[in-house]
Amino acid sequence: MCALKGDVGLVEKKYFHFAHPPHEMIFECGQKLGPVTIAYETYGELNRDKTNAVLVLHALTGDSHAAGYYTKTDQDPGWWDHMIGPNKAIDTNKYFVICSNVLGGCMGSSGPNSVDPKTGREYGIRFPTVTIGDMVYAQKKLIDYLGIKKVLAVIGGSMGGMQVLEWAVRYPEAVIGAIPIATTTKHSAMAIAFNEVARQAIMSDPNWNNGDYYGKVPPVHGQAVARMIGHVTYLSDVALRKKFDRRIQEKGPNLGVFETDFQVSSYLRHQGEKFVNRFDANSLLYLTRATDHFNLADSHGDSSLVKAFSKARAQFLVISFTSDWLYPTYQSREMVKAMKKNRLDVNFCEIRIDYGHDSFLVPNPKLSSLIMGFLQKLSFNISCP
Repeated sequence: MCALKGDVGLVEKKYFHFAHPPHEMIFECGQKLGPVTIAYETYGELNRDKTNAVLVLHALTGDSHAAGYYTKTDQDPGWWDHMIGPNKAIDTNKYFVICSNVLGGCMGSSGPNSVDPKTGREYGIRFPTVTIGDMVYAQKKLIDYLGIKKVLAVIGGSMGGMQVLEWAVRYPEAVIGAIPIATTTKHSAMAIAFNEVARQAIMSDPNWNNGDYYGKVPPVHGQAVARMIGHVTYLSDVALRKKFDRRIQEKGPNLGVFETDFQVSSYLRHQGEKFVNRFDANSLLYLTRATDHFNLADSHGDSSLVKAFSKARAQFLVISFTSDWLYPTYQSREMVKAMKKNRLDVNFCEIRIDYGHDSFLVPNPKLSSLIMGFLQKLSFNISCP
């Protein structure tokens, strides 16, 4: 598919390598690893004084392919293509946009499915336990490599939003603006519970084999069920009711008593089957654990969210959605309250929309307008590429 007007066109995945032995990366769990690879993509051009960089951070099962196409025959663009490009909300005529695959992921960055150079085999569960802090540390190494001292903005939804918050308090001198979307400073018991059920679905699959399934039959059934569980939390009651309600799937001649009969059941099974073809089960275990253990107050504020945000210097735009029951608006309000107690420059908006937690991935004029306006305010004095 050829690039359309307003698209970034053809893009290329790049790779950044660091932490070569004997200077391995030390993870927050205390383990060491090196070398480390981070897959990333860039869109637009970096200006002369390197002040127009925007770092986009992906959600749980996302990747570095945020916009554009890899080939002219690609049918699907990057996951935020409607947001990134010439004259779009994140305008690549003005900004140099960077998106990297997180550490622990499976789309080119070092993770459980990477080959250990010492053994010639995939790490599996021997890969170090990853935290949101570890992910951000690796991203900072990438930004340093690109010669960027300050990013104009860090933007991300869900797990990407957690990374935004971590960036703002861990590297306050390097962040001018921060846009955390549909996110939280810590998981609720309910969010942890759903992730635990998803992990148990994978680990109870006999083919998981304690994480050693590479080159063998992977735990496709358990991973598909895990995706189905997660996907439900990304939606909303209203969205499911509008799309499926209780409509029955057209029955075939051999439909058994326990076969799919509701349309919503068929939809979830389809989502699970698609997921196992593009994602690594061990990565899902690692990344869900990272989100469960993320707690900004404990990590940076001695259990005080106000104290944690006292380290931040960025201007904030916090966005939530009315139908998001995974990270509901009250969690965004809590972080906004802590920011304001530190007299930070904060704007907050709750967008009324029916799509649930995944609303930030759906084209929405209100969301685009908010991000565009915030970036324009931040970039008032920057030079063009």
